[in-house]
Amino acid sequence: MLFVLLFGVTHAVAAPVLPQNAEREAEAQIKLDTLRAEIATLSAARAELAAQRNEGVAALREIETRVSGSARRLRELEAGIDTQNRLLAEREAERIVLQKTLGHSRETLANLLRSVYMIGRGESLKALLARDRISDSSRVLAYYRYLQRDRLNRVQALLAELSDLLAIEQVIATTKSTLAAEQQKEHVQSAQLAGDRLQRQAVLAEFDAKLKEGGTRLAALGRDEQDLLRLLEELRDIFADIPKQLDAAQPFATLKGRLRRPHAGSVRVAFGQGIATGRLSEGWLLDAEAGDEVHAVAPGRVAFADWLKGFGLLLILDHGDGYMSLYAQNESLLKDVGDWVAAGDVISTVGASGGAAQTGLYIELRYQGRPLDPKPWFAR
Repeated sequence: MLFVLLFGVTHAVAAPVLPQNAEREAEAQIKLDTLRAEIATLSAARAELAAQRNEGVAALREIETRVSGSARRLRELEAGIDTQNRLLAEREAERIVLQKTLGHSRETLANLLRSVYMIGRGESLKALLARDRISDSSRVLAYYRYLQRDRLNRVQALLAELSDLLAIEQVIATTKSTLAAEQQKEHVQSAQLAGDRLQRQAVLAEFDAKLKEGGTRLAALGRDEQDLLRLLEELRDIFADIPKQLDAAQPFATLKGRLRRPHAGSVRVAFGQGIATGRLSEGWLLDAEAGDEVHAVAPGRVAFADWLKGFGLLLILDHGDGYMSLYAQNESLLKDVGDWVAAGDVISTVGASGGAAQTGLYIELRYQGRPLDPKPWFAR
């Protein structure tokens, strides 16, 4: 409309003008200059808004990627702490067994030590000389030597158990120290994650305000969809070895009606329904809590694992034959591009990245880039 007005005004100025119309010409020129100034102002404002929007997207991507890293490191720390706790429990059980064994053997140990001491002082010789029959001397001496060796062996065995106990107690002390350090790291990482999440909320609020101010939310969603379609086109059969590697598995098409769900949450928004962002859903939005595990629906290979505007932290699995599954709004991505996964493997954790107002898992199934209704694909 502005163009038509500008075109009409320009033609009016360009036409021959009679002297008596000089005043009208001046007025038209003023209007033209004003219009041009308004157009320049509007263009500058739109350019500034676009720059701000791009800055907002970059800031949102940066903070959500950082949240993903924090969540992944926290998960790794928790797994390490679980391992240390199991090790500690095993060692504590071993210590209890050894303590009971040694407790029962303390008196035996004391008696054995006294016996060995007495034999060392010549008890065997006294016993030998006290015999009435010198012909029995060899037999008696051999008996005492055997008795001495047996007692010494038993003493050494008990001392070895005591040494084992001391070694286990040292391992327990070291494990407790390591565990304390890991728990401190976990505390710091948890605080870092909480701070990152708060910062994300602030960046997200600022980002949404800029989008609403410019009235460009719907247009932005359209661009997001086009970005995804271009990405899917680029990723289609990106790994030439996928069909070969999946020969042992069933073709994805044959799994229709038998796919395992990536999360047990109920369907909040179904295929084709309107979603809060203003467009129609091309998949499912599932109810899920932040940090919940997300599972692969079928065997495949990670074709994409990164942040994408409008979808947040996105992971795409290529299942071969043109089939892909998409998992969006994640808080952290646990697999990297090129990784092979089996059905049910944990591939990410639930979040609200990409500008989502609340946590949840958004999943799509696609064939040759076209969205498929997930309902007939998943087992009931």
